[in-house]
Amino acid sequence: DALPIYRAAQAVLTDYSLLPPKERNILRLIFLNPRVREAQPHWESVARFVVAAFRADVARSGAAKSIQAFVDELGQLSPEFGAMWRANDVRANEEGTKETRHPILGLIELEYSDFAVHGRPDLSLVIYTPATDDGEKRVKALISRYTADMKLDKPARGTQRAKPESRRQTAPADS
Repeated sequence: DALPIYRAAQAVLTDYSLLPPKERNILRLIFLNPRVREAQPHWESVARFVVAAFRADVARSGAAKSIQAFVDELGQLSPEFGAMWRANDVRANEEGTKETRHPILGLIELEYSDFAVHGRPDLSLVIYTPATDDGEKRVKALISRYTADMKLDKPARGTQRAKPESRRQTAPADS
């Protein structure tokens, strides 16, 4: 499951706070959300990689039995996931680059590094950075805009923040 913790990830990747808790899962997004699929210029290779990295995480954390119901459910909802899962591919998610289509930025290339969390084999930390100077400028501008929008949306103390339509339209671009 994904737990983004800062505004840059919300602005550039996905604002998971706008999704129901059950949908805050990268595999669900990749295989079941058409907007996320469309945001991936190389969807099949991304999907295969995510499944293989998930399989590696499951093995590392010893969670094979506890995820079986999830795997069965996702396999029923997405035959593509089922086929990729049965391929038994295992890959480490250490570092690399990825392209994604952002609804505002357009096509952007990101570099990523994946880090293990000491004492928590069930967790990892993935850091994304723009791969080009132009990408960095565009991302900084987006984050400034997103932060300004967040300040405007900030509710009075003791009230719940509404989820404005304009923010909902920045569909999950990635996992």
